[in-house]
Amino acid sequence: MEEKKLNLKKGDLVVVISGADKGKKGHILKAFPKTGRVIVEKVHMIKKHAKPTQRNPQGGIITMEAPVQASNVMLFNEKLNAVSKPVIQVREGVRIRVCKKSGDEL
Repeated sequence: MEEKKLNLKKGDLVVVISGADKGKKGHILKAFPKTGRVIVEKVHMIKKHAKPTQRNPQGGIITMEAPVQASNVMLFNEKLNAVSKPVIQVREGVRIRVCKKSGDEL
């Protein structure tokens, strides 16, 4: 399986641009570059039935975040209060991610 190019990283603030949760903002909790998916906090919440374990003796139904396709989220720039694409630039021999609209370092 070919690894997809993923410009988003853990901790980035993103906005969902399509799907049932369109317009919701949240930080990326985990990124999966091989599958091209990300887990965003408080987005795409699912209910999972859990058996009782030592860690969770009660068991029951747990609400948790599920992965979202990375193409359905876009980086959010708080200074501009708008979405933007991250671009990789080389400055003094070091590769850094930069906001395409404002030029701010991420």
